[in-house]
Amino acid sequence: MSTIVFLHAHPDDEASQTAGAMARAAAEGHRVVVVFATNGEHGEVPEDLRAGETLAERRRAEAECSAAALGVSDVRWLGYADSGMTGWAQNADPSSFLAAPTHEAARRLADILDAVDADVLVGYDWHGGYGHPDHVTVHQVVHAAAPLAARTPRLYEATMNRDLMRQMMELGRSTGVPEDQLFDPDGPMDDGNPLGTPEAEITLRVDTSAYLAQRRAALACHASQVTDAGGFLSMPDAVFAAFFGQEHYIEVGAPAGIRDGWFFA
Repeated sequence: MSTIVFLHAHPDDEASQTAGAMARAAAEGHRVVVVFATNGEHGEVPEDLRAGETLAERRRAEAECSAAALGVSDVRWLGYADSGMTGWAQNADPSSFLAAPTHEAARRLADILDAVDADVLVGYDWHGGYGHPDHVTVHQVVHAAAPLAARTPRLYEATMNRDLMRQMMELGRSTGVPEDQLFDPDGPMDDGNPLGTPEAEITLRVDTSAYLAQRRAALACHASQVTDAGGFLSMPDAVFAAFFGQEHYIEVGAPAGIRDGWFFA
């Protein structure tokens, strides 16, 4: 069996982006390690936050819940603060992931890769899918960390298939999904670029259709993030299955052209 490490920017990113692959790998007996760069301090603050409880504490607990739902027992943290969205004052916080020297964050991640003897490392595409500063930083850090590891892992970038997203928005519209839950994947995201990656630039399509229930459970764990997790959970079953029944990745160094496959085949 192999060891696969996923680096995510914030708690709940794993549930919406790579939950299917995480659940599949765990079900097949692989060691799955999920690493969170930040605690998600600048996410949505829930109404039921208890006196003395911080949002970071809540979101860390939600991340543990999500991992358990996916069959993942190894959850780790790089220890940086959430940087907020592009242009927020939190971007300049010296403790933020965005402000961290790349070599420092990469060394922290490489130490984890060495500790678990990682075979595969998964980060994000060049603009983190939608341009969030912490997501872009994930891309930079995994690329810097992989060669620092004692044994260089195979590197994959999780991405969203822009062409498929366009189709999903049309499907959602035709099945009654409210307009405020739809978006234009070709429009400007947080950094001004379109969503994800065109299918022509994606190299791996992973079938995750057998793990939809686990993804729903993982998303439900992130109850504090009402807008994001709640929006996904409100999708009709057919739309949810179409949206999350497959995941898309770019294998660094692989020849162009999408293939249906798996990290370990």
